[in-house]
Amino acid sequence: MASTNPMPMGPWKITVYDQEYFQGRRVEFTACCQNIMECGLDNIRSVKVECGAWVGYEHSSLCGQQFILERGDYPRWEAWSGNTAYRIERMMSFRPVCSATHKESRMMVYEGEGLQGRQWEICDDYPSLQAMGWFSNEIGSMQVMSGAWVCYQFPGYRGYQYIMECDCHAGEYKHYREWGTHAQTFQVQSIRRIQQ
Repeated sequence: MASTNPMPMGPWKITVYDQEYFQGRRVEFTACCQNIMECGLDNIRSVKVECGAWVGYEHSSLCGQQFILERGDYPRWEAWSGNTAYRIERMMSFRPVCSATHKESRMMVYEGEGLQGRQWEICDDYPSLQAMGWFSNEIGSMQVMSGAWVCYQFPGYRGYQYIMECDCHAGEYKHYREWGTHAQTFQVQSIRRIQQ
């Protein structure tokens, strides 16, 4: 088992391959990997998640576009890229989603930055926020009370992905720049729970 960053052991296991369709060199992990190149791979081209939920990142050091990886097989990059229009065939680092082990998931979304303005409590999956009653295609800020969530730029769980957890930032994301290193906009149009 390889690991480049100490982390408490948990219910996580992921196997990454340097070729598509689970071919080539493979390495198993039970904890965070900051840079897959330190483990002898130049890129990740397929993934098997055996236990737990994970977040993959486009760049090393857990930076760039985020990809949610839940239990299952991902034979090619399209399987984890969230049906995005942005062709990103690169995954260089990843980590477990620790707060996905919560039984209940609750999050408050706010119209404005800094947890201000109109708000809406979310406890379920929403493939289209506007269809479910949210008045805009933008969210100014969020507060995760429990669980872990993945927010998508477009309806139908498409576009850029932003992973929100109650264990990070004390669960408060007061501005879109706190959603991840690649966040460029307040636009969020679908949200779903991350479940183990």
